[in-house]
Amino acid sequence: MKILSAPQSGCPGLSLRQLERSDSPSWYAYLSNPDVVRHTSWNLQSETDLLPMFDALDSELSSSIRRLAIVSDLAGELIGTIGFHTVSDINRTAEIAYDLAPDYWGRGIASAVCSAVTEWSFSAFGFVRVQGTVLETNSGSARVLQKCRYRYEGLLRSYRMVRGIPGNFQLYARLNDD
Repeated sequence: MKILSAPQSGCPGLSLRQLERSDSPSWYAYLSNPDVVRHTSWNLQSETDLLPMFDALDSELSSSIRRLAIVSDLAGELIGTIGFHTVSDINRTAEIAYDLAPDYWGRGIASAVCSAVTEWSFSAFGFVRVQGTVLETNSGSARVLQKCRYRYEGLLRSYRMVRGIPGNFQLYARLNDD
């Protein structure tokens, strides 16, 4: 689903905009780094594996995924993405997902952007609940959600396949009135 107006990033020097097909090479460049995907369920073999994501972004369905590019204003380059999948219009819920190039880790960017996008999702899309699932080994991502006032709700055993092996995921959620 195309996003007409993205929120402010919450980080000086960074902007958010609709993720575009032309971002694919930059996105894949850091997603092909084993350190980036080690604690996620990403399973990419080539840049073309991202094409279904872009096809879904082009969908007009209100339940389709929504993904924003995190862009360095100075360099004009993609440094990460953030958005929603598993969108339910009926329940007014979605799952947040984000990734960031390793050169930008440890600067508070993921927390700032996650917080800004979560707040924006409640007003722009009318979500009443946004959840995030984190592979139990991904303590960095768990900290991001905790900083953004997501509450831990439990462990989802064998929830998603992680490169062919069932992975346990921690479930965090934030409600629009939290």
